[in-house]
Amino acid sequence: TGLAVATSLANGGKVAVVDTEHGSASKYADLFHFDALEIIAPFHPDKFIAAIDSAQKAGYDVLVIDSLSHAWNGPGGVLELKEQFARQKGYNDYTAWGPAGDIQNGFVQAILSAKIHIIATMRSKMEYAVEEYEEQGRKKTRIRKVGMAPIQRNDTEYEFDIVLDMDVENYATVSKTRCPGLTGKVIKHPGAELANTLRSWLSGEPMPE
Repeated sequence: TGLAVATSLANGGKVAVVDTEHGSASKYADLFHFDALEIIAPFHPDKFIAAIDSAQKAGYDVLVIDSLSHAWNGPGGVLELKEQFARQKGYNDYTAWGPAGDIQNGFVQAILSAKIHIIATMRSKMEYAVEEYEEQGRKKTRIRKVGMAPIQRNDTEYEFDIVLDMDVENYATVSKTRCPGLTGKVIKHPGAELANTLRSWLSGEPMPE
C-alpha cells in the first residue's frame, strides 16, 4: 500500500524506501520502481534521521519508512535507550525519559520538517483498558479491549497529516486527516486515487463536490 501510494504521489519522480523488515520491500521490485535502504539493528532513531536527510539530498520525491515501530521498541530503539539511560549515574526510570524523549522528538521533527513526502508504516497491537464497575454494591475492575493501537510513542500517529488504519483485507479507514476530501473515507486498496486526492489538496485545488 505504501509503495502504491508513493509511486502515484511521486508522479514519475523518484521513490525511496527505508526497509527495517529484513529486505521485504525488495519483494515488490517487480511491481514498483524504487530504491531501498535496509536498516538493521540497532534501530537508533539517528539512522532514520540520516536516511531522511540522504533521501532529500539525493532528490527523491517520496520516502517510505517501513516501519516506524522499530525505532521505538526494536533493538536499539527509544525504549531500549531509555533503559540504558536509567542505568547511568544521575538517572532513574523517570528521569531517563528526558534524554530518551529528546531523541524521539528529534526523530519526529526530522519527519515533519522534511521537504519531501514521507509515508510511514507502524505495526499495531491490541490495546486494553482497565475500567471500574459496580456489582452488588461492590466495586470491581475488568479488562476491556479498546481496539488496535500503533506500536510507537502514544499519539505519534497524530503528528502526520493523514492516518490510515489498514485491515487484513486492505481496506484503509481514515482515522485522522487534514485533507477535507478524505474525511470519513474508507478506501479499498489505496493507491493512485488516494495519491491524486492528496496531490490536488497539496496544490491548493478545490475538492470535487
